[in-house]
Amino acid sequence: MDDRPNSIDTALRRRAAQVIPGGLWGHLDAARLPAGYPQFFRSGEGCRLTDVDGHTVIDFMCSWGPIVLGHRHPAVEEAVARQAALGDAMNGPGEVLVELAEALVGLIPAADWCLLQKNGTDATTACVTIARAGTGRRKILAARGSYHGAAPWCSPSLVGVTAEDRAHILHYEYNDIASLENAVDRAEGDLAGILVAAFRHDLGRDQEMPTPAFARRLRELADAAGAALILDEVRAGFRLDLGGSWEALGVRPDLSAWSKAIANGHALAAVTGAERFREAASAIFTTGSFWCAAVPMAAALATLAVLQRCDGPAHMQAMGGRLRAGLEAGAARHGLVIRQSGPPQMPLVLLEGDADFARGNAFCAAALRAGAYFHPKHNMFLSCAHGPTEIDEALEAAEAGFAAAARL
Repeated sequence: MDDRPNSIDTALRRRAAQVIPGGLWGHLDAARLPAGYPQFFRSGEGCRLTDVDGHTVIDFMCSWGPIVLGHRHPAVEEAVARQAALGDAMNGPGEVLVELAEALVGLIPAADWCLLQKNGTDATTACVTIARAGTGRRKILAARGSYHGAAPWCSPSLVGVTAEDRAHILHYEYNDIASLENAVDRAEGDLAGILVAAFRHDLGRDQEMPTPAFARRLRELADAAGAALILDEVRAGFRLDLGGSWEALGVRPDLSAWSKAIANGHALAAVTGAERFREAASAIFTTGSFWCAAVPMAAALATLAVLQRCDGPAHMQAMGGRLRAGLEAGAARHGLVIRQSGPPQMPLVLLEGDADFARGNAFCAAALRAGAYFHPKHNMFLSCAHGPTEIDEALEAAEAGFAAAARL
């Protein structure tokens, strides 16, 4: 690992620093994590990852969300191999495009059509563009602090971003109806869409599920304004409910953005939408050199089939509940108080009185050495490969983490 000067990981970081600005870009940069976290990995199998120095851990980040069935799931990799033998990036899509679009429309009650892309930012940006095309308006409302991608209009960083990039973005507070209504008023009749995450998962703060009243008011305000209600499912999609994360609330969006778990680690994203926005979706120009690649679509078809067959959301919820109960008991044994928030499938664990995350970092670093890959401030992810045995192993590793945190 990177705290050992002669490790393979450290050598690779040094080489990367010579040819990659900063050594690595974005949220996968291990420099943002406690000392000891590896940057480079050799392999993944089920819910376990092995780094380039040969250390194997139980993975609770799942590639930051895309791994929903487990690394290298046999059914997905078989589908990938079959399609790869036929072709991937061709002069147009394979027939698998139509098959996947039909599967998504059949699975998601709010979907009358879909478009496919490569990553979450593609999908959220397409949703915003379609909303503007379909309404002829400009303003987009987004919850303050929510993450919707890495394009200038939504990036969490302002480096290289101009005021003009954000000129038509207005903010409200998640789960705050008065704040939402105020933002609608500020749009002054120019409201194209209201963008909302499936639940509040801002970095480093307790997660919040949407209240039914908040979700209903979003729908009412969008309808009253003739605007699109856009649900960002990039992070939560297919982990909470295969039909959509807000199905249990009885609120359906006009447009939804999907990625991460859609193809079990293969690069794919999707926009699904209601009939009202079909014409707008066909009128905008949106494309990418690899957006019609057939292999990720085959992976997605296989992923969705397995998730339906094994009721993936229910399994992940059960294993997340087992993890949550075990962490609560472990913290208590060491005289610590932890806050666990969000859905069990996507847990966040914060230590009480840990404003600078020093205890959280100590917990995660020690747990990592003991065999479990947790994150100190970002929500984590479970997959269908996490079973009782793996959860119990991870809880044993967490004991080392709690001991380290308690020493602080």
